[in-house]
Amino acid sequence: MTHVIEVEALTVRYGKRTAVERASLAIPAGSVYALLGRNGAGKSSLVRCMLGQQKPSEGHVTLFGRDVWRDREELMQRVGIVSEEADAPPDMRVSAIAKFCARVYRAWQQQAFDSRLERFGITPSARFGNLSKGQKKQVSLALALAMTPELIVLDDPTLGLDVVARKSLFEEVIGELAERGITVFLTTHDLAGIETLADRIAIMKNGRVVLEEELETLKSRFRRIRTTSAADAEGVVTSRKWGSGAEAIVSNYDDANAERYASAEVAALSLEEIFIAVDGDGGVA
Repeated sequence: MTHVIEVEALTVRYGKRTAVERASLAIPAGSVYALLGRNGAGKSSLVRCMLGQQKPSEGHVTLFGRDVWRDREELMQRVGIVSEEADAPPDMRVSAIAKFCARVYRAWQQQAFDSRLERFGITPSARFGNLSKGQKKQVSLALALAMTPELIVLDDPTLGLDVVARKSLFEEVIGELAERGITVFLTTHDLAGIETLADRIAIMKNGRVVLEEELETLKSRFRRIRTTSAADAEGVVTSRKWGSGAEAIVSNYDDANAERYASAEVAALSLEEIFIAVDGDGGVA
């Protein structure tokens, strides 16, 4: 399997504080890969190192098989980035921003940029600072896509967007990128939005990657078990009292051990429920 990004034993320290501790990830080409975690989990530090914006304390990152810190200038020609907060000079007109980017990126496609603006009703002569949050995010996406990227990195792309704008971004933009074979790496808190789109998931907790696997595999092994006693369940991640019995979240469910729970109430979990079980007080799965 070809990996667009490989993060190996990455550690980031700020003085005595460790923000990322020996994190390793491998992002397959053409996948939609979601990095999840609470605020302060270490996601931003990892992403900065992944993009060559920050040198790690230990470990290294390769992008398209090349060292991202050493070869960043050349590699960024192949990467589109949409930051958490859409950033451009507020007085600059959208058309001027595009003109600047056209001089920077060799594979710039002006027609693709213009078409996306027209599609979302954004006037090229508008000043960036006068746009709504949703419009700013669409301009950022249009800029990132117009450079013809092989990889696009979206840092919490739905932050501050209303429900309609979030749905449009996830279903249309990310879905469109996946169909075109563009690798998508994103951080997000919108677990419901990404659940039907992501191929692979990683969860960071306290600077460590505590879970990393295909989403379908993850969802197939997590179940909510309601039975007379949590002791009846194996692979328990979290448990609590439930009526006269107990409710447990297990992480090792499969058809082979399904008979064990024949008398119990068994239910699948959403990605949000799995995240809470893994990232909450229950610990690592």
